[in-house]
Amino acid sequence: MLLADMGADVIRVDRRQGSEDRYIAAITESGEGGGFLSLNRNKRNLTLDTAKPESAEIIRRLVKGADVVVANLPMNVLKSMGLDYDSLRVLKPDIILARISTFGPDGPYVNRVGFDTVAQAMSGAMALTGFPGAPVGDIVPFEDFGTALHTAFGVMVALYHRTKTGQGQIVDGSLLATGITFTQGLLAERSVLGVERKQLGNTSFYTAPSDAYQTKDGWIVVSAVGNDMFARWARLVGHEEFIGDQRFADDQSRADNRLPITEAMNNWLASRTTEQAITELEKARVPAGPVLTLDQVLNDPQVKARELLKYVDHPGAAKPVPLANTAVQLSETPPGISSRAALLGEHTDEVLREIGYSDSEISELRAAEVV
Repeated sequence: MLLADMGADVIRVDRRQGSEDRYIAAITESGEGGGFLSLNRNKRNLTLDTAKPESAEIIRRLVKGADVVVANLPMNVLKSMGLDYDSLRVLKPDIILARISTFGPDGPYVNRVGFDTVAQAMSGAMALTGFPGAPVGDIVPFEDFGTALHTAFGVMVALYHRTKTGQGQIVDGSLLATGITFTQGLLAERSVLGVERKQLGNTSFYTAPSDAYQTKDGWIVVSAVGNDMFARWARLVGHEEFIGDQRFADDQSRADNRLPITEAMNNWLASRTTEQAITELEKARVPAGPVLTLDQVLNDPQVKARELLKYVDHPGAAKPVPLANTAVQLSETPPGISSRAALLGEHTDEVLREIGYSDSEISELRAAEVV
């Protein structure tokens, strides 16, 4: 998606019946989900039954015309399909292979499968998320998105390297590597200092006030970091005596002695609405924000002003679908959403013609259920 938003011609190769991700949380008559529609905008779609021998030639021709192959497949499947790096280099010596997996291309877990939640669990994140009790996974698939971001960055570096040297290479991303990266601070603290953290809900391990707090009509989050910000907060809530109190001398000591801070925050909020509290906290330059429902996000004035959502028509959807616009903008080469997600196999004939198949050959491939 990121590469397509930036202008790359991305061809998604789908199963003939459609891959599983297409049908998660369906919002259209034909079953496409909202996440799928966002992640597959700006792409063309070709269907292929890779079990059919004729598919090998289609893959070969696609690779010969490609700059980058992105493959989210187990290592043994990559080799059987001729999508491992050594096989790709025979077809195109400067090819870049972006290879994504759950655990990486080697090690004892190389042949295991997994999804975002598996990486959340195995990186330590799930054990520390939520309130004391059962482990809690994040509803947002941050391991998936984080791995995509890391891999897209790697692809861009590889493309830049190729312009300098003419060499292709492998870009390797994995969900577990992303998970370890995201929990690295906690892992370092545990290894070096022996600190054992436990679930604290929304409360920060490292600073206070930093939590979700209830107002008269809702919830807000507040996050104060550093002595200057804490002093501004203390004056705002009427506890200036906290500023010189050794219990609150730095961020960690404030986190360790958070109960008086939490009590002061709750008392201050008891007589204030969310809007009033946010206004006063903002005036004091203390970071804070309301906990919004999905409806409130859709109607948020900042979301609208920045056009963070772009509404795109899609066949079978009852109304235009809000898709997250490209999160990073460039002044000279602005990315964005130029076309909706393709229907299953929508560009199969078009792509096959581009790689040299005649109409009669395409008809034969369809008759043989290769595409």
